[in-house]
Amino acid sequence: MANVTRIKAKDDGAKKKADKSEDAEVTRKVTIRAKNSENKKVRAKQAAAAKKAEKAELKAAKEAEAEKKKVFILFRPFAAIGRYIRDSFREVRQVRWPDRKSTWKMTLSVVVYVILIAATIMLLDAFFTFIFNQLLKNV
Repeated sequence: MANVTRIKAKDDGAKKKADKSEDAEVTRKVTIRAKNSENKKVRAKQAAAAKKAEKAELKAAKEAEAEKKKVFILFRPFAAIGRYIRDSFREVRQVRWPDRKSTWKMTLSVVVYVILIAATIMLLDAFFTFIFNQLLKNV
């Protein structure tokens, strides 16, 4: 977080003192802003350098892990299936499951939409059957 310094204006009543304090206050504000912007630039550079180092470290770890995972050709399908199951369980642990109330709401909405779509398809089927029967009677 940036360092924020508050400077309160003082009203002394004397015009000379007010003019001098206003000039000093403006100078202080400008210097504080300059220091804060310099600090932000330095922090940004440090963060970028840390990010690059972290990426390089992750890349090296992945390469080392890839070398370890080279498996004999006959065992590759089994290793792939094991990896799939392991990753599936990891994903399931990360799922944020809904509570009972929202589960019922979602279930009811699915049932309602299924009924509406089924009714629409049945109506279209009856309509087209009627039209084709009328056409075939005339032939």
